[in-house]
Amino acid sequence: MVTPPPTNPDLRSYDIIVVAFSGGKDSIGSLLSLIEAGARPECIELHHHDVDGQGAPFMDWPSTTAYCRAIAQHFDVPLYLSWKEGGFLREMLRHNQPTAPIRFELPNGKIGTVGGTGPLGTRLRFPQVTANLNQRWCSAYLKVDIMAALIRAQPRFVGRRTLIVTGERAQESRARAGYLTFEPDRTDTRNGTRRQRHVDHWRAVHHLDEAAIWGLMRRHGIVSAPAYRLGWSRLSCLACIFGGPDQWASLRTIAPEWFDRIARYEDGFGCTIQRLCGIRQLADRGRPYEAALAQPDLVRRSLSGDWTDPVHVGSRHWQLPAGAFGTGGGPT
Repeated sequence: MVTPPPTNPDLRSYDIIVVAFSGGKDSIGSLLSLIEAGARPECIELHHHDVDGQGAPFMDWPSTTAYCRAIAQHFDVPLYLSWKEGGFLREMLRHNQPTAPIRFELPNGKIGTVGGTGPLGTRLRFPQVTANLNQRWCSAYLKVDIMAALIRAQPRFVGRRTLIVTGERAQESRARAGYLTFEPDRTDTRNGTRRQRHVDHWRAVHHLDEAAIWGLMRRHGIVSAPAYRLGWSRLSCLACIFGGPDQWASLRTIAPEWFDRIARYEDGFGCTIQRLCGIRQLADRGRPYEAALAQPDLVRRSLSGDWTDPVHVGSRHWQLPAGAFGTGGGPT
C-alpha cells in the first residue's frame, strides 16, 4: 500500500542538495521532484557510486556512468563520481585484507580518499539475497557507506545545511515501506561540539507508485536508461544478485562470456548467489527478454562505456520502456 505524500522539507533552506543518483527511474524521479518543488538548481549536485570502481566492467552496466553524465549535462547540474577502489570485484575477493579505500571526485577536480586501513577480513563469496546488509554487502560497502564517507570527509559540508535525497519507494517492498520519509542523516552532527554538520535525509519519492515515476519522466521527456528499454525492470547492476530467471537468461544471451565468468566464481566459492540454486539453473528456467532480442544495436550500445544516446526527446515523443511495470528482482 502506498503511503500518503509527506509535507516537503523547506528546500530553499539548504545550502547543498545531494541526490544519490544511480540513473534509475527512482533517482531520476527524485531529481525531477526536486525541480518541480522549487529547489534552487545551483544547490543540486548528483552523486553516482561506481559499483565497479573505475575498473573493467564486472557487475554493472558499462553505459550507466555515461547515461548519468548526460542527465547531469541536460539539467546543468554537477555530477560527482565515488567508488571503492577496485570496486565490487576487489571487495568480493578480499582475503585477510582490510576493505579498500573510498575515492570521490571533488568540486575542484581533485580526487579525495578515505579509509583502507580497517581490520582484516575475508569475503570470497557474492553478496547474498537478503535484507541484511551485512550479508548483502554490495549495497552497504559500495553505496551507502560511500555516501556517508564522502560527506564526513569534506569540510565543505561543515557549518552548512545539507539535504541528501534518495529514491526508495514504499511500493518496492515491505521493508522500504517502513522507512521514514524525512529524518536526520547518519552523517548529521548538528548537536555536536565540533565539525557541526546539519544533514537531513529525504526520500523524495517514497509515497509515489511506479506509474507516478514514469509520469514524471514522461512530463519532462526524459528517456530511460537502456536497461529499461531492453526489458529490465530496474537499473541495478546488469548482473544484480536479485535477478530472476528471465534476467539471468537475458544476461546469458546478450553477454555470454560475462555470464560464464560469474558462474565460474560461484563454482570456485562453493556458494551460489541465491542459496537454492546457481545462476545457470536460474537462467535455464527463464526466457530472454523479447526487447533485448529485438534490439541488438541497443544491446551493443548498452554494453559500451562510450554510450551517447540522447536523454531528452520531449513529452510528445516519449515512450514507456519495455521493462516498465516488470517483475525484476530488487531489495526485500
